[in-house]
Amino acid sequence: MTAAAAPTGAWRTATVRSVEHPSPHAVVLRLEVPDRIDHLPGQHYVIRLTADDGYVAQRSYSIASPTSDPLLECYVERLDGGEVSSFLAEVAEVGDELEVRGPIGGWFVWRGDTPALGVAGGSGAAPLVSMLRHARDLGRPDLLHLAVSAATIDRVPYADELAAAGALIALSRADADSGRAAGRLTAQELAPLVPAEGPCFVCGSARFADGATDLLTGLGVADHRIRVERFGPSG
Repeated sequence: MTAAAAPTGAWRTATVRSVEHPSPHAVVLRLEVPDRIDHLPGQHYVIRLTADDGYVAQRSYSIASPTSDPLLECYVERLDGGEVSSFLAEVAEVGDELEVRGPIGGWFVWRGDTPALGVAGGSGAAPLVSMLRHARDLGRPDLLHLAVSAATIDRVPYADELAAAGALIALSRADADSGRAAGRLTAQELAPLVPAEGPCFVCGSARFADGATDLLTGLGVADHRIRVERFGPSG
């Protein structure tokens, strides 16, 4: 029996209900989306900005909230020169209206009915947080193992929540409080987290995604089980 198609939504006008800055590098927006279609963990939304002169810029952002959340939560990494991320991080305020479209995506989704592994680099952790929250809602956090890699702890989205859930956090720069020697994520660390069956999600920059995929294939994970989502600055 094949799974039902992932839900897809049209353009909506969302209202910003909260704005938080967990670090100088990011902003967390919580949006009220009228007639919102429930998303699956791993899906994303497009946010579109239109200037007074008609210039349009848009960017995709993963959803961090679980399906059960009445608001849509997006973690936005502020990129130097990023047209959309800079506006959202520096200008957006509670009460603002934003054009959004979603949910989008059908490959990089987890319904919470199989064991799964999530591996992320930096802000690629956002969709894994949605999966984590969904697993808690289902009462099955045991189904999901997570590993997140970043240079420093302030580059890890939702670091405290991930750590409390037992996620492996690998920092490439020294952090005396991490309890782990500085360095990149290794196959030896990933090996005990890989489920015997079910998907392995990889989300991050192209470089990180390729490296993490190589680690998983080196551990014997079949290609069809590895689901990759790459991101980077828009052109």
